[in-house]
Amino acid sequence: MIQKIGREYFAGNGVIQTLYPGLALDNGDTGIGSIGRIDHAMSNRNGTIPMHPHINDEILSYFRSGKILHKDSEGNEVMIGKDRMMLMQAGKLFYHEETGKSEDEIFEGLQIFIRPAVKDLTPKVTFWDLDQLHSENKWRLVASHNDNNQFQFSSETWIYDIKLTKGSSIGLPSLPKMGLTCLLYVFKGQIEINDMNLQKKEAVIIKDEDIEISTNEGAELVLFVTNEEATIYKDGMFSGNKY
Repeated sequence: MIQKIGREYFAGNGVIQTLYPGLALDNGDTGIGSIGRIDHAMSNRNGTIPMHPHINDEILSYFRSGKILHKDSEGNEVMIGKDRMMLMQAGKLFYHEETGKSEDEIFEGLQIFIRPAVKDLTPKVTFWDLDQLHSENKWRLVASHNDNNQFQFSSETWIYDIKLTKGSSIGLPSLPKMGLTCLLYVFKGQIEINDMNLQKKEAVIIKDEDIEISTNEGAELVLFVTNEEATIYKDGMFSGNKY
């Protein structure tokens, strides 16, 4: 299976645009397995999203430019940005506030809402200072279900990223098991997959397919991998099914 998700599936015209990837499948779930929702944020203005709750969401803050001051109910007050990522595991109840600190560069990044394995886990926040901003022409495992990763999801979910240079090509990374579903998202640039062209803010669902990804102009990609057969909780405040 290979199916494109075009920009028309994004909701919102403001600073934050939201993708519910399951809408492209029309199967009664706005998410795909544990992948609940993806917010693509872009702004050249500073501003604050006031303190607000999350319940049973696991949220990866993946920002590639600009900075945000993060405050939360666990007592953290930390600046995050392109060289420091954050995973918020809201569990039973969690509050946070984000203030943009763009200064001289446009703020752009993803807030990735992953469904937990079970409801009402203990809230936890983890930060990761990156040794390198990008992983050029090699897949980097950003977060996983495995206990040897800095960011660990409770559900069977894996997230990779890569920066492809001009004229390069690559396949999918070696996945942890068979039968997984992939969602490949173009964060920046342009790629070709088999005979399909994808631009920024487009994606493709891949399952049980051999693919080759190539680019003429370069691209930054994020790969979401989920086990649709695994146990997940689908009623999270933001990550849950919205039908």
